[in-house]
Amino acid sequence: MSHTVETASKLSDAPRRPRLSLPTRLQSISDLRRRRIIFLALNVLTYIALLGAAAQLMGAGGWTVVDGIMFACFAIGTPWAILGFWNAVIGLWLLHFHSNSAKAVAPFARAAATDTPLFVKTAILMTLRNEDPARAIARLKTVKESLDTTGHGKSYSYFILSDTNIDEVGAAEEALVADWQTSTADGDRIVYRRRADNSGYKAGNVRDFCERWGAGYDLMLPLDADSLMSGEAIVSMTRMMQAHPRLGILQSLVVGMPSKSAFARIFQFGMRHGMRSYTMGQAWWVADCGPFWGHNAVVRIRPFKVHCHLPMLPGKPPLGGHILSHDQVEAVLMRKAGYEVRVLPYEIGSWEENPPTMIDFAKRDVRWCQGNMQYAGLLGLPGLLPLSRFQLAWAMLMFVGIPAWTLMIALLPVAAYQAQTVADYPVGLAIGLYAAFFTMYLAPKIAGLIDAALTKGGMRSYGGPLRFMASAAIELVFSFLQGAVSTIRTTIFMIGLAFGKSVTWGGQSRDAHGVSWATAFENFWPQTLFGIVVCTALYVVSPTVLLWSLPLTLGYLLAMPFAVVSSHPAVGRWLQRAGLCGIPEDFRTPAEIRTLETRQSEAAPLPVTQRAA
Repeated sequence: MSHTVETASKLSDAPRRPRLSLPTRLQSISDLRRRRIIFLALNVLTYIALLGAAAQLMGAGGWTVVDGIMFACFAIGTPWAILGFWNAVIGLWLLHFHSNSAKAVAPFARAAATDTPLFVKTAILMTLRNEDPARAIARLKTVKESLDTTGHGKSYSYFILSDTNIDEVGAAEEALVADWQTSTADGDRIVYRRRADNSGYKAGNVRDFCERWGAGYDLMLPLDADSLMSGEAIVSMTRMMQAHPRLGILQSLVVGMPSKSAFARIFQFGMRHGMRSYTMGQAWWVADCGPFWGHNAVVRIRPFKVHCHLPMLPGKPPLGGHILSHDQVEAVLMRKAGYEVRVLPYEIGSWEENPPTMIDFAKRDVRWCQGNMQYAGLLGLPGLLPLSRFQLAWAMLMFVGIPAWTLMIALLPVAAYQAQTVADYPVGLAIGLYAAFFTMYLAPKIAGLIDAALTKGGMRSYGGPLRFMASAAIELVFSFLQGAVSTIRTTIFMIGLAFGKSVTWGGQSRDAHGVSWATAFENFWPQTLFGIVVCTALYVVSPTVLLWSLPLTLGYLLAMPFAVVSSHPAVGRWLQRAGLCGIPEDFRTPAEIRTLETRQSEAAPLPVTQRAA
C-alpha cells in the first residue's frame, strides 16, 4: 500500500520534544521496603505454619515414601494460595479500611484529574495474527471514535501490525484498513503493515514498530485483537505518563466484556469481583515493580526500545529460542533501566474477551505455561532487581505447582489407606489443614464478595443481591470443575515440554460456539480416566475421604459434560435472560461496548477454518 508507506514515512519524521529528566521516585525506597518486609513476613510465617501442620499430619505413624512425596508436593503447590490470600486480605483492607488507598497504591493517578493539554504523541498498536479482521478493526475503530470525542484525538495515531501468514486473511485486513483510511478525514494517522514472517512472535512485531516508527512517538499503547478501551481511560493514562516521566509502563486493570458464552460469562464474573481486592493488595507491595500483561497498557517507547530488547534463549524450542511470554520480561527489563512499572488497580474502561469454551481456555493456558517456563533461562540475567527475579520465578511456580497438586491427588488413595493403619491419626488436624488451604485458595473470591457487599451499590451493579449471590454460587462450583480440568491438561503438557513438545501460536477463537461430545471426548478423556481411577480407589479405601475430596476430584469425572454444557449456546442464552453471572457492563453498558456490538452485528465474521494457524 503506497499510501501506507508514505504515511508511515511522514509519521516517523514527526518532531519530538526534548527528553524530560527523570524526577524523584513516586514513593520512598524506605516505605516500599517496609511494605515488602511486612508482606514477606506474613507469607513466610503462614508458609511455615502450614508446612509444620502438614509435616505433623503426614508424619503420623511414621514417614513413608508416599508421605515424603506428598509433603514435597504440598510445599511446592501451597505458596501460590498463600500469596493470593494475603494479596486479597491487604487489598480488602485498602479498599474499605484505609484512609487514602489511592495514594497508597497509585500516587501517580492524580494527574488524570487535571485538564493539562497533551503534548506527548501516542501510537496505538493492534497486533494481529490470523485473527478475524472485521472483529479486530471494529475494535480499533471504536477506540479511535471514543478518543476523538475527548477532544484529544489528534495526539494519537493507529497502527495495525499484522503477522498473518494466511493470504486470504491478510488481504481482508488490508482491504478493511484501506476502506477505513478513505472513510475518515484523518486517514493519514492510520497505518497498516504486514510482516513477511513473525520472527520474534508478538514481541518481534512490536519491536519492528519501534525500530521503524518509534522515533515519531513518545508512548505506545499495545492492544490485542480482542482489546477495547475507552477514550477517557486512554487520555487519563496518557496524562499520568506525561506527568511522571519515570513511569516506563502503566498497565491498566483489564476486565472481561459481556459475553454470550456461558463459559466466558461465568469465568469473568468470578474474575471481576475476585481480582479487585487481589490487584489492590498486589499493587501495595509490588508498587514500582508491577506487572505488564502485554496489552491495554501505555509504554514509554524510548526506554522500551533501548532497554527491553528480549534476549534469545540458548537451546532449541520449546524452552530455547524466542521468548514467548514476553510481557513480564519486558517489565523487569524496564525496571532494571530505572523506570517504574505500575498497575492502575481500578476499573477505568479497559476490556478484553475471555475464551468462550473450556477447550479454548486450556489452549491459552498451555501457551502461557510454555512461555512462563522459559523464564528459567532468565533468572540469572545481570542487573535485575531482587523483586524482578522473584516475579520471574513466581510466574514459573504458578505452573510448577499444578503437577505437584495433581500428583498429590493421585497419591491420595494410598495416603488414605496408610492413615487407616494409624491408631491415633489426627483427623481434626487433617480437617483443619484442608479448611485452611481452601480458605486461602478461595480468599480472592471471598474478599471480592465482601467488597461488593461493603461497596455502596456494589451488588446492585451485578444485577442485585439475589442475582449476585446466586451467580457467586454458580461460579464457585464452576471454578472447582474448571480447575480440575485445567490441572490435568497442564500437567500432561508440562511432561511433554521435557520431551520437546511445543504449542502453536496462531489465531484464537473468540466467538461463542458449542463443543460436541466427540470433541469433548477427544480433549478430555485423560481427565475422565484419571478421575475414575482416583475416585474408585478412594471409594474402596474410604468413602468418607472420597466425599471430602469431591471439590478437588469431581471435576475430573465431569470434564466432558462440563465442557459441553458450559459451551452450549442455550445455557449462555438462559444465563443472559436470567441476568446471572453478569458483570456491571451487562447491566449498564458503556457507549464503547454498545458501539462495538452494533458494528459486530453488521459485519460478517471470517470463517474459523480460514484463520487456523
